[in-house]
This record gives sequence, C-alpha cells and structure tokens, in this order.
Amino acid sequence: MIKLDRILVPTDFSEFSKPAMDHACAFAARFAAELHLLHVAPDPAMLVAEVAGFSAPSMQSETDAITKGAHEALAKLPPDNWDNGRQIIREVRTGTAFIEIIEYAREKEIDLIVIGTHGRSALMHVLMGSVAERIVRKAPCPVLTVKPTGHQFVMP
Repeated sequence: MIKLDRILVPTDFSEFSKPAMDHACAFAARFAAELHLLHVAPDPAMLVAEVAGFSAPSMQSETDAITKGAHEALAKLPPDNWDNGRQIIREVRTGTAFIEIIEYAREKEIDLIVIGTHGRSALMHVLMGSVAERIVRKAPCPVLTVKPTGHQFVMP
C-alpha cells in the first residue's frame, strides 16, 4: 500500500502551477496527507546584471520585499479554503529553484512532489532548461508532473 504523509507543491504562482495544486490537494485529501507549499524566490543578486552598483543593505531590502510578497501569496493558497484536516505548511526560500526544492524535500522527508510544467517550446527548453525535469532527475521521492492542459482526472 502506498502511504503518503507529506506532499510538496512547489509554486511560482503562475497559471501553470494551478493544475499541480489541484492534483496535490486531491492526493492530500485522499491520503490524509500534510500539504507543503513552497515558493522559491530568485536571489535579487542573480537578477541584476551589474551587481556592483547595489549595496548589501539594498539587496537585503529587495530580498525582504520579495519574500514578504511571496508569503502573502502563499497565505492565499490552496484555493477555495481547501482543508483536509491536516496542517498546511507554507515556506518561502531564496535561491535556485530546483536546488531549494530538492533540499526542502530531503529535509522534510517529503513522500511526493507535485509540480506543474510550463510546456516550453523545444528551443526555450534547450536555452533555459526545465526545473521540473531537474527535480524529476534529482528528487529523493516520486515526482508527479502536471501539464497545464490535457487529460485531467475527473471523479465520475
């Protein structure tokens, strides 16, 4: 028998992550599992081409603002006041998305990661890579990838 106690849903708050959230909520309800919601904010130093023009306090201020916004957005998830009677854990981390997601899964002993795919074109995939693909390869647990469109599980 498969036992799922902790399910992780990494989210970037995009439309692509909503189907993954729906699937994760359904699995969490079915298995009475704890739901972990994780957002990984990019490090502001990595977003600025010329870091030398910014001071450490201004970079920290930017990080704090991004983190605060992410916490506020996570507080609104999952949608429709979903509750399976178990705790919902919400966390924001800063760094490289796939690394932080894998580390979180290891630290919290996650049983299943449910992540949305962006459905990038072949060229964009080659240029940018895929966070979901990296997670599938390196995760310490099973990973369910959910496409933004296509077949959806529907209860008869």
